[in-house]
Amino acid sequence: MGAEKKKESKEKDLERMTVKELKEVATESTNLVGIHAMKKAELLAAIKEAKGIKEEKAPKEKIEKEAVTVKELKEKIIAFKAQRKEARKARDKRMVHILRRKINRLKKETRSISKA
Repeated sequence: MGAEKKKESKEKDLERMTVKELKEVATESTNLVGIHAMKKAELLAAIKEAKGIKEEKAPKEKIEKEAVTVKELKEKIIAFKAQRKEARKARDKRMVHILRRKINRLKKETRSISKA
């Protein structure tokens, strides 16, 4: 009975294992080829397929961001700069720092949009 629990816990903990541990599991219990070149997501899928484990949850996919134009981002930057100016007048260093970071992130985003 103890051995069965270990097997169940190993199968349940596949997502929590490191890539190194997953490679060990794949070499020991399956006859998969090209294990060492696989990434974690690929290893998980291959091991589950080889063992016949059904995925309970769908794999996390990147959430697509809404299409934002450079013009909209620049409007946000202008608004944040005005807020930053007010925060400086109020001597709120924390808020100035937060707004500065937001402005920098938006500037980077405008550059990435214009490259694409």
